[in-house]
This record gives sequence, C-alpha cells and structure tokens, in this order.
Amino acid sequence: MVHGANATLVNVRRRDTATVPGAARRRRGDVLLAVVAGAFVLAQLVLVRPWMGLGWDETVYVSQVSAQAPPSYFSAPRARGISLLVSPIASWSTSTSLLRVYLAVLSGIGLYLALRVWRGVFPARVLAGAGALFASLWVTVYYGPQAMPNYWVAIGALVCVGSFLRAPANLWGVAAGAALMALMRPTDAVWVTLPLLALAMALRHWRLLVALLAGTVLGAAQWVVEAYVSYGGLAQRMHDGSRIQGGLGWNLAVDDQMRSLVGRTLCRPCTGSMPHPAITVWWYVLPLLALLGLVVAVRAGRTARTLVTLACAVSAAFPYLFLIGYAAPRFLLPAYALLAIPVADGLLHLVTAPGGKWRPVATTLVALGLAGHLAVQYAVLDRTVSRSTADRQAWERTAADLHRLGIRPPCLLTGEEALPIAYYTGCSSAAVSGPNTNSTAAEIQDTARRIPVAHLVPAHGGPAGYARDWTAYRIDGLQVRIGPAGEDGGP
Repeated sequence: MVHGANATLVNVRRRDTATVPGAARRRRGDVLLAVVAGAFVLAQLVLVRPWMGLGWDETVYVSQVSAQAPPSYFSAPRARGISLLVSPIASWSTSTSLLRVYLAVLSGIGLYLALRVWRGVFPARVLAGAGALFASLWVTVYYGPQAMPNYWVAIGALVCVGSFLRAPANLWGVAAGAALMALMRPTDAVWVTLPLLALAMALRHWRLLVALLAGTVLGAAQWVVEAYVSYGGLAQRMHDGSRIQGGLGWNLAVDDQMRSLVGRTLCRPCTGSMPHPAITVWWYVLPLLALLGLVVAVRAGRTARTLVTLACAVSAAFPYLFLIGYAAPRFLLPAYALLAIPVADGLLHLVTAPGGKWRPVATTLVALGLAGHLAVQYAVLDRTVSRSTADRQAWERTAADLHRLGIRPPCLLTGEEALPIAYYTGCSSAAVSGPNTNSTAAEIQDTARRIPVAHLVPAHGGPAGYARDWTAYRIDGLQVRIGPAGEDGGP
C-alpha cells in the first residue's frame, strides 16, 4: 500500500500535470500572473500616493534602521522582519516616496512568486483570478506599499501552503514560506501552519514536518533570542505581548472586524454603529463563495488541496476573530489571500460551467457583483488614504513647529502621539504608561535638564505631573510644554 491518504497529498502535482498540458500553456499562465501582479503595483502607486507619510507603526519599524530619528521603543509583540525588509532603502534614504515605490514593486513581485508556487495545484486561470481578488481588496492595496508586516505574512502563507501541496517537490518552499511568516510575525506563522503540522504528523510525512518546523524556527530565531536578551525570556515576552494587546483570551471580535471594514485601520476601542451593508456585504458572501469553491473542488478532484487551503485560512483568521479584544483589517490579510483561491475557483465555475441560456445570466450576475464590489473597495480606499495622509501631514506640521520652538536633535518627546511625531522631529520618545512604557517621570525630568524635551497633550488636556511647571505653547491643536533645557534654545 502506498501511504494511503499520503498519496493524495504527495501526488497532487503528478495528477495535475495532465490538466496543464505543454510549456506554452504554462507560459500563458505565468503571463496572466505577471499581468495581475503588475496591475497590483500600478494600483498602489496611483491610489495610495507614494508621498503619503509614515504611519504610527511604520515609524517604529523604519526608525530601527533609519537615520531620520533614534530607534523607537520596540514593544514585545513586534518582530524585526519588516525593518529588515525596508533596510535596503531606509538605511541610506529618508525619502518616504522612494520607500513606498520600493515596497509597491516588491509586493508585486512577492504576489507573482507566491501565486506561481501554486502552478500545477490549481489551474492558471484560478490562480490569476485569486490574485486579482486578493489584490483588489482595499486593505491589500493600502498595505502593499506600507512598512507593515501583515501583507508579507500573507505572501509567506501562500508560499508555504502552496509548496506544502506540491510536496515533496518543493520542501524548500515550505521552509521559506514558514520562515517569512515567522520573521514578520512569529505567532501568525504558528496559527497558519497548525493545520499543515497536524496533517504532516497524521500522514507521517516527516520531511514535510521538518521543513515546516525548520522554517518557523529559523524565521523566529531572532525574536526568541531577543526575548532573552531584552524582554526577560520567551515566556515573559509572550506575556507582555498578550498584555499589550489587551489580554489574549476568548473575545468575540467578529463584529469589531466588520466595523473596521469601513476603513478604520485600528479599531481600538471598536465602538459605534456597523458600516452600511454595501460595505460589509462581501464579508457575508465570502464564506459562501469559499463553500462553492469546495463543491467545485470535489467535482474536479481537488478536494484535498482545497480543504487544506481552507483549513489554513480559517486557522489564520481564528485568533483575530475570537481571541483579541480589538480589530484591524490588516490582521486578516493572510486569511484573505488563502480564501481567494477557492473563491476564484467557485466564481470561475459560475461563469464557465452553465450551458445554453444560463451562461450569459451567470456571467452577467458575477460581473455586476464584482463591479459593485470594486466600487465599494475603492471608495473605502480613497477615504482611508485621504484620512491617513491628513493625519501624517499634521504630524509633519507639528514637527516643523517644534523645530521652531527649539526642539531639535538630540531631543525627547513625551505625551500624546509622541512616538510618531518624534520620528518626524528627529527625536527620541518616552512614555511612563501604556503599551510603549519605556521610562519614568524621574528619568524624563533628568533628561529635560540636559537636552530639549517637549511634552504633548491635547489643547484642553492636562499635562503630566513632571511637566506641569514647564513653559506652555499652543501648536496645531496641541498644548506643548517644554523643559528647562529646551527653553535655552527656544525663540
């Protein structure tokens, strides 16, 4: 007997060879994927605007390798993969536009390579459709050119799962995909690969198991070592990470994720009414289309690979739907990337399978549905980009005003939005409470005697006790209090 169920997985590529005849068809498939990836890059450059400044989390990641400002406090949940990814540009240039273009092009190349891994597992038309569906979501276009890890976890998930389904021919791809995920977000790598680990153990496919574990360990090695060097050990870092994220445990966050679909890049706390049904309808349709893809897969003899893909998508989404008390649309990018494949399989079946008079009807309905979906996605994207750009321009104006008040490097900012504004100002940042706690009131007061220090609060807010006696100014809706050393260099 040839390994029973194992043969179903291991021989995927062999069986599909008959469905992808000839090098010419494979080349056409590659061209389709390249067109999708190229359109994705173009959409980012046109719609997200390369000159949009860096966001809050981006300033943390970029500051680790940039000369723009001292490295920001790096809290326990973060991993340094994205800092490594941006270092070829950020280490020598402070141009945000150049960084955006670099990341947009890189994200397009990543999408092309990740989809190409699936060649032979699903037909090329399905893969191109899946790439187009994933790349047309507002959250994908928005985060593709940003210095954030979630898109790259999605790319790693596609590489890892697709390579797993082609095993044993692509064990290096399994390891590389797992390593990329773990380098960007170690906990996400664990959740995505859980079904793969379970399946490899059940099938006693030890080489696959070793590839998965080796890739995950290699990608997470720096994070684990750093835990012992800077965070008091791995258990302490994981505990701190859970605390910073509000305490991981049973939390129904499905409604939070739905509220964030309107373009709320961070929904914390996630209150308010639900978005208009036109914005959320695709979320209701998504699982139905995924089930349709499974039905199509059963009829086409692709049941095992579709089930594995769906299992990994569900596993990737689970912690962000049920274990965390807030939401951000980017958290679900890996799940969307994996779900796009069976969804594309189902949609392609709808427009090609019916015969006679039903085919035009099905094609029209799918076309209208996709057109409406795209219109909603890009309306949300436009609002999100405009709002984000305005926020970051406000930080730039505040930084310029602080420079005029004598707050120049070396300097320190504390208080409201101190962390991102510090990056724009070229200063360090400090906090005595909250998720970015890295100092004490006594340390800040001591620093204020030596270098310029500014404390930021809303215009009608009250300052921290250590800054109560500092000189107050009003700039751009903020109350700024400057310590004694900063007054020496002020206007």
